[in-house]
Amino acid sequence: MINQLFSKLKGDRWIWIIVIILSIWSMLAVYSSVGTLAYKNSVGTEVYLIKHSLMIIGGFALMYFSHLLDYRYYAGISKILMMITIPLLLYTLLFGDEVNDANRWVTIPVINQTFQTSDLAKLALITFLARMLTHKQNNIKDVKRSFLPIMGSVCVVFVLIALANLSTAIMLFGVSILLLIIGRISIKQISYVCFAGGIMLLLVVFLGPRRQTYVSRVTTFMNGDDANPDKTYQADNAKIAIASGGLFGKGPGNSTQRNILPHPYSDFIFAIIIEEYGAIGAIFLIGLYVVFMYRCIRIVTQSPKAFGALLAAGLGFSLTIQAFANMAVAVGLGPVTGVPLPLVSMGGTSILFTSIAMGIILSVSRNIDELKEQAISTENKKVIIGEI
Repeated sequence: MINQLFSKLKGDRWIWIIVIILSIWSMLAVYSSVGTLAYKNSVGTEVYLIKHSLMIIGGFALMYFSHLLDYRYYAGISKILMMITIPLLLYTLLFGDEVNDANRWVTIPVINQTFQTSDLAKLALITFLARMLTHKQNNIKDVKRSFLPIMGSVCVVFVLIALANLSTAIMLFGVSILLLIIGRISIKQISYVCFAGGIMLLLVVFLGPRRQTYVSRVTTFMNGDDANPDKTYQADNAKIAIASGGLFGKGPGNSTQRNILPHPYSDFIFAIIIEEYGAIGAIFLIGLYVVFMYRCIRIVTQSPKAFGALLAAGLGFSLTIQAFANMAVAVGLGPVTGVPLPLVSMGGTSILFTSIAMGIILSVSRNIDELKEQAISTENKKVIIGEI
């Protein structure tokens, strides 16, 4: 049964296993965490479980079809995505749906489903950078033809995302720098990108529309705020959840902080997981993301083409960094942000875009496996001919 399933799923088997485990765990954790949300909206928790399960099934379908498509087609798709992404980010800033004083969402007409445009922007920028760095390898040090277009795409997307979602922008900028390093951009040019990014970061933090929120969160994280406990309410309750989980946890569905902690099903789902599954569960979950990154690095080292290696590296680092950022916030190692835990947090389109990213990585892995099979087949034919 299992062998029949994996015979239809090409690419790295370990990544498929990790995706399946995270998806099942996600349904358990979300179902346990949405009680208060369901009560506020006068619906049963099963409603959110069904909705979340449908998103996971939809994401799995997108992952499957994405991994069947030859990864080289994503080079052309990346140009289209970039042409859509930049105007869409501008539209979101000006006319997007405002939640928690930030315009991050756009409502899709007819189906009335909202999605966070930064999710599309991450996918678009990483695939576009991989394409640009591959095509410009012969003149990679040419400032006018190579460096400025690459730097421009990174900086424009960074600013447009940072104005509404600074944490996502910083992580995406970091992944972009990693891709520039892998893509053989000189240290001098990378330092220019970092300098420009630092200047834009300061402008967004101190002059942007959410400057008070950014400064307040960093200040609260660094110094606390005893005079205003509401500012540390989320972090404090997350720590209570973690502390009460102990080594083995309270058991699935037995969390108490899920009824107190804001957004226990998304931003702070890791704290609920620790409360219910204990430190053992947390270590196992962290291990899944570590193994995922390790498998991505193997794909990078084995890929015969630069574009495939850059795709796997960029998307792999992006998902792993996002996962550890979410977990760091939950355990108090970073200021509070709205970063979901990939494939675990309840979310709409974020699950779908994450699934597409996983599918692209698996497409690169599938291509490597096919090339190995072709090499083995060719070698066997040579042996047979030699024997004849």
